[in-house]
Amino acid sequence: MKKYLVEFIGTFFLVLTVGMTVIEPGAAGDLAPLAIGSALMIMVYAGGHVSGGHFNPAVTLAAFLRGRCSRADVPSYIGSQIAAGIVAAFVVLGLKGDPTVTPKEITVFPALVAELIGTFALAYVVLNVATAKGTAGNSFYGLAIGFTVTVMAFALGPISGGAFNPAVAIGITVMHLAKVSNLWIYLAANFVAGALAAFTFRFINPDDK
Repeated sequence: MKKYLVEFIGTFFLVLTVGMTVIEPGAAGDLAPLAIGSALMIMVYAGGHVSGGHFNPAVTLAAFLRGRCSRADVPSYIGSQIAAGIVAAFVVLGLKGDPTVTPKEITVFPALVAELIGTFALAYVVLNVATAKGTAGNSFYGLAIGFTVTVMAFALGPISGGAFNPAVAIGITVMHLAKVSNLWIYLAANFVAGALAAFTFRFINPDDK
């Protein structure tokens, strides 16, 4: 139960930061990716020792396929993350005074590619810095994970919106930052990327069970 609560808290804080830094009034503008990546870094350091610090259904899938998340935990992890994304979205809308938000216009194929690359990078980094034997006990894992999101958001956010996380995708859809009709783009690309990251890790590190 504690693991699921930690996943809820971390994902809530992440999605809250997305909404508060992107939606006017008081948006962070071009610095929003830095705040979002920092939020993830903070929560990974805060909760990683309890739950693994996934805060992302695609990362949970990657960790499961890599062998570092039990089958029994997967539904509860993902359920906690998605619930947190939805709750955070409503909190943001309330704090912002139910703002008028125009959903981002995206083009399907470029957005799919951008989300696939960004989520792959995130999941691949998580597996290597937080689950690999060669990096066990390191103190940089949270920084590496947070900065991966920051870099990908700066690089690919203008194309897709930079969710790289199904819980964030659902949250930004509830906040009207993304169109409901585009939600499948995020979900498909994010989960496929998580699976690809796990298979890539296992191919490169066949002895790291």
